[in-house]
Amino acid sequence: MPLLRILLGLLLISVHAAPCLAATDTVSPGNGLAGSASRLVSNNSKFALGFFKMDSKSPNTYLGIWFNKVPKSKSAPLWSANGESPVVDPVSPELAISGDGNLVILEQATRSVIWSTRANITANSTIAVLLNNGNLVLQSSRNSSDIFWQSFDYPTDTLFAGAKIGWNKVTGLNRRLVSRKNVIDQAPGLYSLELALNGVGHLLWNSTVEYWSTGGWNGNSNSFGFAPEMIGNMMPNYKFVNNEEEVYFTYTMRDDNVIVHAGLDAFGRGFVRIWLDTVQDWLMTYRHPVLQCDVYAICGPFTICNDTVNLACSCMKGFSVRSPKDWELGDRRDGCIRNTPLDCASDPNKTGFTDKFYPMQSIRLPQDGNKVPAATSGDDCLQVCLGDCSCTAYSYGKGGCSVWHGKLYNSKQESEASSDGNGEILYTCLAAKELTSVATKKSGAAIGVAIGVAVSTTTAAVIIIILGLMFWRRKGKWFTRTIENAQGGMGIIAFRYVDLEQATKNFSEKLGGGSFGSVFKGYLGDSVTLAVKRLDGAHQGEKQFRAEVSSVGIIQHINLVRLIGFCCEGDKRLLVYEYMPNHSLDVHLFKANDIVLDWNRRYQIVIGVARGLAYLHSGCRDCIIHCDIKPENILLDASFVPKIADFGMAKVLGREFSHAMTTMRGTIGYLAPEWISGTAVTSKVDVYSYGMVLFEIISGRKNSSSQCFRDGDYSSFFPMQVARKLRSGDIGSLVDADLQGDVNLEEVERVCKVACWCIQENEFDRPTMTEVVQFLEGLSELNMPPLPRLLNAVTGGSPTSL
Repeated sequence: MPLLRILLGLLLISVHAAPCLAATDTVSPGNGLAGSASRLVSNNSKFALGFFKMDSKSPNTYLGIWFNKVPKSKSAPLWSANGESPVVDPVSPELAISGDGNLVILEQATRSVIWSTRANITANSTIAVLLNNGNLVLQSSRNSSDIFWQSFDYPTDTLFAGAKIGWNKVTGLNRRLVSRKNVIDQAPGLYSLELALNGVGHLLWNSTVEYWSTGGWNGNSNSFGFAPEMIGNMMPNYKFVNNEEEVYFTYTMRDDNVIVHAGLDAFGRGFVRIWLDTVQDWLMTYRHPVLQCDVYAICGPFTICNDTVNLACSCMKGFSVRSPKDWELGDRRDGCIRNTPLDCASDPNKTGFTDKFYPMQSIRLPQDGNKVPAATSGDDCLQVCLGDCSCTAYSYGKGGCSVWHGKLYNSKQESEASSDGNGEILYTCLAAKELTSVATKKSGAAIGVAIGVAVSTTTAAVIIIILGLMFWRRKGKWFTRTIENAQGGMGIIAFRYVDLEQATKNFSEKLGGGSFGSVFKGYLGDSVTLAVKRLDGAHQGEKQFRAEVSSVGIIQHINLVRLIGFCCEGDKRLLVYEYMPNHSLDVHLFKANDIVLDWNRRYQIVIGVARGLAYLHSGCRDCIIHCDIKPENILLDASFVPKIADFGMAKVLGREFSHAMTTMRGTIGYLAPEWISGTAVTSKVDVYSYGMVLFEIISGRKNSSSQCFRDGDYSSFFPMQVARKLRSGDIGSLVDADLQGDVNLEEVERVCKVACWCIQENEFDRPTMTEVVQFLEGLSELNMPPLPRLLNAVTGGSPTSL
């Protein structure tokens, strides 16, 4: 949430809905609500309150608040009063003001109280009012500022605009979001989003285990340290307060007509969705965590979570779902249960146990393992677990020996273990009976593993060859061997660290840097200039090293920067590239020097980058998604030929795969909506980023430039200026003023059309990069693109103009 930088994820949209029929917004003594037919409606018709059922087959009735302008089939409760004490059929409920002035839910037949606000009432008469911001308040009937109770102080799973999340330090009131038990049960679930007394936000499991943190509040950037905005400055108004009386975060919308639902779902993920009135449906714009398996214990005990399959949760070998009915509703807190009791556990005094251990490969180990420093081998670790009947699993790997007792939580199948070095082998204790079927299939499984290894990807094989040959050297030479490029070309060189240290004059001439390391200028003899990237950080540096070598290291194209060689000695990771004398595109576009790129050069850069991306996506043996296309990663050679660089975030897909689930990567302002919503990504994420770069090439300034945003007005956001002026025909005014009108307007229009097609929110509406090249080269024609629906709404456009 910004906590809402977690949740509000970011995008706003105007809504135009038909006015509702007149309805009261007040419950007063003698004038309550009975049954599901009656309801309160806020004065602005945005919110409604009444009784509802989550499922027609369920006997449970709740009192809640929902968006009044969203159809019932698409609506969801934003707040519920009696989640822990539903009214059960055939009882008929009534909402009323009781004799002591409290707001209560009554059983109509017996008039017994099912739920109450339990406030300390000091007024003679009270009323309950549903306000325009969705807050239900119990107040004095004579003085509206005299409030005794309000729903904003007791949120369920939604953070309303204007509501606070945080602590009242004087009264001890803790306003926090709590997930629902499952998709139809409004009882509190296991996950919560709350602000600690020190002002740091946390996502928690069972109020004890933290699986995400916002970091501290940064007043200068108006954000939390670990929760940056996802799309530039298009945010609501945020407020953070931490004083002697309270600590809280709140937000308000810039447009009160906006319908945004920000909350915490039953599966432990923060989300933001926006109601699109034009299509009568919700658009999910943000989820956090992006991957379901990053939510702690999402599948319950004795389970494995796998983000690469549709049904993420499955039982471990030898276990079955404990409660299938709850499991289907998304409530997996009980997880799985053993099919066969352990021999050891059934009789701890017995000797000669028959229990065995089953290995699970590439697993993120369960939480709360106990380290055993004395066990220095796998056999030692096994013996430790065998000597304790409460031991349910053990693992021996790069972290030494760990053993687990009792239930196993938070295990995950690591889908990228081979490339990222993640995952361990977890040995779970099972009754011998459970392993009988495994033994009979052992020989067949071995054959399957052998075949799998034999047909592993080309990129993995190349990495193995590189790592195997990199130390084979000739004495006194710069390198000992060039390693053959898998698709032809000159191959890459294994350098010694001492030689690169000498070539860069002890890394003294820095060209630039980023989150993974720094780039230095180097000299090979008197004639060859190099760019040497020194990767920092053991984990991230290793991941980027592997990503770059396994992608750009095995391909060559005129519009891709050429990897000349590498160094891998101890913990040192360096990559050696051809030197680009004209640096990166952003230097020229954003006026970091005195050179103004003329339109012809810009157009050639546009085409060159498109050709490079088209080659990555469809010209290589494997599809390579760059994942971080931006001007800083487009280098220019002596002739201003563009070269796509920095493949540290690249994702390699085999041709048998069309999409992949992966952790979010990229740069704010160039991120496709798929990254934000947490769905599987394809090469179309590069298409979106490329479209955003085109706008900056046209204008000569960043899309998120402060010139575009004044006093919260986003109507001048440049991509939407382009989309709108394409229709009016006024494209000449869009071009960088430094070009003084010396442009080819036909080419400008072509680039504008391509850019607008590339940033459509639905990836299927975007062209492929091969199609983009054809459009730019004039080999095919483009229709007028529709206005990007989401960005149009964000920048104040009317949905009726789409």
